Amino acid sequence: MAADLPPRLSPREIEPDRYRSWLDGGYFRQSPSRVLEDGVEPYAMVIPPPNVTATLHMGHGLNATVQDVLIRWMRMRGRAALWVPGTDHAGIATQNVVERRLARVGMDRACLGRERFVEEVWSFVNETAPRILGQLRAVGASCDWERTRFTLDDDLSKAVRQVFVHLHSKGLVYRGEYIVNWCPRCRTALSNEEAEGMEVVGRLWHLRYPFAADSFAAAETAARAGASVGRLPDGRWHLAVSTTRPETMLGDTGVAVHPDDDRCAALVGANVELPLADRRIPVVADSHVDPEFGSGMVKLTPAHDPNDFEIAQRTGVASVTVIAEDGRMAEDAPEPFRGMDRLDARKAVVESLAAMGLVAGSDSHTHAVPHCYRCATVIEPRVSPQWFVRMKPLAEPALRASREGRVTFTPERWQRVYEHWLENIRDWCISRQLWWGHRIPVWSCRRCGDEIVELEDPTVCPSCGSDELGQDPDMLDTWFSSQLWPFSVFGWPERTPDLQAFYPGHALVTAPEILFFWVARMIMMGLEFQGEVPFREVYLHGTVRDAKGRKMSKSLGNGIDPLEVVDKHGADAMRYTLVSQCAIGADIHLDHTDVEAAFAGGRNFANKIWNAGRFAVGALGDSPLPRPQEVAGRLRTEDRWIISKAGRTAGSASRALERYRLHEVAETLYHFFRDDLCDWYLELVKGRLQGVGPEREAGRTTLFEVLDVSLRLLHPLMPFVTAEVWSHLQRIPRPGRREAPPDLMVADWPDHGSLPRDRRAERRMDALVKTMAFARRVRQECRVPAGAPLTIHLWDDEGWLASLLKDEPERLMRMARVGEVVVHDNLAGDPEAEASGRSADAFAMGPGAHAFLAGFDLFIPLAGVIDLAEERRRLERELAGLEARLRAARARLADDRFVGRAPPEVVDRERARLAELEAAARAAGLRKQWLEEKRERR
Repeated sequence: MAADLPPRLSPREIEPDRYRSWLDGGYFRQSPSRVLEDGVEPYAMVIPPPNVTATLHMGHGLNATVQDVLIRWMRMRGRAALWVPGTDHAGIATQNVVERRLARVGMDRACLGRERFVEEVWSFVNETAPRILGQLRAVGASCDWERTRFTLDDDLSKAVRQVFVHLHSKGLVYRGEYIVNWCPRCRTALSNEEAEGMEVVGRLWHLRYPFAADSFAAAETAARAGASVGRLPDGRWHLAVSTTRPETMLGDTGVAVHPDDDRCAALVGANVELPLADRRIPVVADSHVDPEFGSGMVKLTPAHDPNDFEIAQRTGVASVTVIAEDGRMAEDAPEPFRGMDRLDARKAVVESLAAMGLVAGSDSHTHAVPHCYRCATVIEPRVSPQWFVRMKPLAEPALRASREGRVTFTPERWQRVYEHWLENIRDWCISRQLWWGHRIPVWSCRRCGDEIVELEDPTVCPSCGSDELGQDPDMLDTWFSSQLWPFSVFGWPERTPDLQAFYPGHALVTAPEILFFWVARMIMMGLEFQGEVPFREVYLHGTVRDAKGRKMSKSLGNGIDPLEVVDKHGADAMRYTLVSQCAIGADIHLDHTDVEAAFAGGRNFANKIWNAGRFAVGALGDSPLPRPQEVAGRLRTEDRWIISKAGRTAGSASRALERYRLHEVAETLYHFFRDDLCDWYLELVKGRLQGVGPEREAGRTTLFEVLDVSLRLLHPLMPFVTAEVWSHLQRIPRPGRREAPPDLMVADWPDHGSLPRDRRAERRMDALVKTMAFARRVRQECRVPAGAPLTIHLWDDEGWLASLLKDEPERLMRMARVGEVVVHDNLAGDPEAEASGRSADAFAMGPGAHAFLAGFDLFIPLAGVIDLAEERRRLERELAGLEARLRAARARLADDRFVGRAPPEVVDRERARLAELEAAARAAGLRKQWLEEKRERR
């Protein structure tokens, strides 16, 4: 049977065929009738729909892997597990990509016109969307592909229309002229969340504004009160303001001071001559001004600063737009600045003011500057008529849902972030000046001016009967449609069986950076339109970064293509590598400069599974396999040990999955499979499998059962190699048992309670394994010649280990090259005398290696076996390295910032590492001491 499994694992050869067999078997599909009629408990997830702009990156690979681990696990637990796939039309991003493509051939959307441009975008999307879905299949995503949705599908568009009309009828959608975040490159408004603050080192210019002649007296009074006013060389009074954007001063319409600032009280109502603009502007009072910052006086540019806009609303100050949609100075800007790029105008304004003696200096200034989240262009705040959603009424139920525990967050700290955002939420600008997406469903009558918002496209004005209607040219923000995803994918606004069976869903797996963009808004919409949160648990995984901690991106050239990894190493290798680093709240670090090394661990583990499966299938043979109860009386200690360990591992894996501790699942399964099963049990049982009789049958049954359990546990993480090995394992005849499932992915998840626990066998085998591991380590570290057998001296408090070791001399020789075991009597009475006696016995044997294990001591003499001088030098190097690592570990744990801020499991792991280093240093110190004493006695 081993011939059925090739000598080497070739992911390219098994993964496509295995995935095709899953599709053909219909294992990904899920019917609502299982929930509504059969009463099966559902488990539903919706994919965060990737944008149809380009191929997937490693962040998508991580997100898809985590979701697939959960959905495969739940499917094996018997839940009606449904994972809905799909893609997002990504309004701004997709339009930008297509416009860049057109630019390369000398075209733009204006020359094409709206209709032809939209056709170009659809052509692009029809290429990219299938490619993206194919990439998800390549990494093993077990989505119900028959339910694939796109945010511009007709029924999803119907849901968008329904929501807009509903919110408009409640007064929650309104049109207003307010200041918005404007991207001069994308030529569209953005929400506050889409304007990402980036730290920028700029300059803070200090400007002088002369007072109007009729306000000199007020200025002189303010000067006596201590205000930051002064005189110019020509005798005029001036005030001082500061700005990082001097070009905006051309649109200043006022100066504000705090109403309680006694220094500036005389200035309120005074007028200032705005330099370069030939315009008088008033001094007003508003409590938003910080009297302790700078001069206590703030220039007001209401058309280009959100805070100034609000002050203007309260004080009645006018608004002048001086920066146009394209980032150039607008018609209302004075000559010679009109038509200049805003950054060129900044330089020109400063030079002009300096020539007039109105620049008091500048300072280097680091501050957060908002940039477009799609093209990284510096955002330009500007007043513009837009559509908004009134968010406060929608946020309050979403806030209660979190506080009442109806939706939870992992890591927990994100709950506080989520709630803080909702507590301080601002109205959402939802209109975008684009041609791609969901068009705003609002019509205006050209005859009477009435506004029409209905579920169906109107043909005549309901007020005057005119058919001269025009639809709003703008599009809805992409997130407006995405926020409906958890219920629009199930056919809402119709009350479909899917919606009844699978809403609300169970978990949402996504990245923290879209907590506000998407997660919070989905919760608000779910409560508003379904009366329930759309999911009960939100798991926010880390970000994939390079070895230097930088987020992977095309612009930095530090990305890793997941499909390249799949093609070279296989999906299982990629998945395991990602999951093994997926600790709660931690980012994943991969070296993009050495992809081979980055995924070597996952590749090697997949090979280990393959090789172990190949050996087992061959060793088990094709004769009928006894049932476990038939061989129960013939199980040896190692059989009971590995079965018990398998049960313990299954329980640990289940508990870790329930808490989204995927890295713990990976680590637990890795050590059980590689260490306990492969390195020890397979070696221990190998001789019996080559024999005949009852003990062979007990070994065969145990190996089969434990390997079967192991493959089931590993399947959600590494589905391809486990399913392939498992399919060959199931061909072994097993009379008297129920028929095996058709595929591993629909096999039952191991019930750890059904695997008998044997603590006595675990303790004894663990001691035997540690003994053999100790002998192997001594042989390796001390460079013992391969042909030289070792002797183990044992002091055993209970006697059972001595019996276990002496009963298996051939096993010790084969697995650890131990030729003899010498058992010493314990000294009864005082424990200190007993320890002293053991040390005296060991000292009499000369230099060697000592191990102190629970309940027994081990000593391996090395005199006459190795070069003692070389061993002493090696120990000195080892001790020096251990001491350096000890200093670093102690310093880390003495750092209050690390202990206070790091996750508890990280601190605990560091403490355990320190204890291991201290134990290793003590053991190395004792060995060195014995060597030194031996040399002195000579």
